[in-house]
Amino acid sequence: MAGHSKFKNIMHRKGAQDAKRSKLFSRLSKEITVAAKMGGPDADSNPRLRLAIQNARGQSMPKDNIERAIKKADAGDVETYDEIRYEGYGPGGIAVIVEALTDNRNRSASNIRACFSKNGGALGETGSVSFMFDRVGEIVYPASAGDADSMLEAAIDAGAEDVQSDEEQHVVTCAFEDLGEVSKALGDALGEAESVNPIWKPQNLTPVDEEKAGSLLKMIDALEDDDDVQNVYANFDISDEIMEKLAS
Repeated sequence: MAGHSKFKNIMHRKGAQDAKRSKLFSRLSKEITVAAKMGGPDADSNPRLRLAIQNARGQSMPKDNIERAIKKADAGDVETYDEIRYEGYGPGGIAVIVEALTDNRNRSASNIRACFSKNGGALGETGSVSFMFDRVGEIVYPASAGDADSMLEAAIDAGAEDVQSDEEQHVVTCAFEDLGEVSKALGDALGEAESVNPIWKPQNLTPVDEEKAGSLLKMIDALEDDDDVQNVYANFDISDEIMEKLAS
């Protein structure tokens, strides 16, 4: 697979996660609350909160939910969450990065380790796989935002590095440190994005056969189902044919 189609498998996982609306809203709420607690409730002066709210809106999260998450941080009785990154290998030697927000490090480590081991993977040390990924900014627009050429032009003008377009969406990537500036420029030109996030982008993708693909996707589903897990990134490449077989 070449070009933007390389992103299809990764975005498929995101689509599967987004289908679980209540869990998605819970994760978005947690990020809003943590951002508001760390940097204050004013989105204009708190870039992390501004991005969290934008992402919540992009997923059609109700305004009341957003405001409630911000007020929770103001209440002062909110749990203290730690941001932790776990790294390891899944079936087929696939590199996996898991980002978590947790109020109990021991619980999270135990649960995530179990997700790996029960599905043919192995949790490693911090840094064991992250060297195979680049930390970049990712801005996602729906396909309705424009055609591929117009999106590429807008992205270049905004200072982005790349755009991958398919029939469903446009995925814009930029340098991690430029995420705020690029997303603002694109917002001025195209309107609000569906999501704006720092991500771990694989430098290369590893093909996975049907047997390993089933185990790998089961492991990723288990990780995404954990309440402490915010994001899962992996460097796998599963063919459309295998995806269709596994989905049937």
